[in-house]
Amino acid sequence: MPEDIDLSRPSAARMYDHFLGGSHNFSIDREAAAVAEQAFPGVRLAVQANRSFLRRAVKYLVDNGIRQFLDLGSGIPTVGNVHEVAQGKCCGARVVYVDIDPIAVGHGLRILAGNPDATSVRADLRDPARVLENREVRALLDLDQPLAVLMVAALHFVPDAENPWGVVSGYLDRLVPGSYLVLSHGTNEDFSDEENSGFETVREVYQRTASPIVVRTEDEVAKFFAGLELVPPGLVRLSDWRPDSAEQWKSWRCGVARKPGPIG
Repeated sequence: MPEDIDLSRPSAARMYDHFLGGSHNFSIDREAAAVAEQAFPGVRLAVQANRSFLRRAVKYLVDNGIRQFLDLGSGIPTVGNVHEVAQGKCCGARVVYVDIDPIAVGHGLRILAGNPDATSVRADLRDPARVLENREVRALLDLDQPLAVLMVAALHFVPDAENPWGVVSGYLDRLVPGSYLVLSHGTNEDFSDEENSGFETVREVYQRTASPIVVRTEDEVAKFFAGLELVPPGLVRLSDWRPDSAEQWKSWRCGVARKPGPIG
């Protein structure tokens, strides 16, 4: 286990893994998740709806010719993650997972052992230049060809003071036309007063992690897609983006958008 692991506080990445039914988490993560779930029973449903959106978005991208994926703030690449979906549709699709949590990266490397087209890298998504110049990232991804940058349930852990809109631009500015941004983000605009009260407890739980949560309005989320061409149906609720089931989750917003311009 890496020496800089702090097991005295829960991890957002490992809590996410627990909500998905994964096993790469610790008792402190499960305890924090239980508090959040008790205060706001929709937390687990939100995480599962988010994973469903990720799956649908990756399938769409593969169907539209994307063969490279950079998953930022990926957490632990457990069942149903990007490499399984992309490589299941297209042998040879390349995936790099990036997370700052050393346990998430360590578990990722073990899960991906023997997969030459996928890896997990420890880096801070808030530093686009360093991520894109990372030797392991560049070994798998060709920045001269279109790729998809995924920020799925990631940016609501980046406070305004750290300019998350500038972070997104830092990646998009380096990508060639025909590349895509896939993004989902927490909001509470659709919550009742009772739900908002419960959500405050969830926020307090995440304050104990290294990744406090920040919810934003739909207009603020829309700014992440500035200069891009949103794929229909545009910026919508998680379960409204090209749904393939009857699941419903009324909060969070998500979208997939293309960087305009001729390819090549």
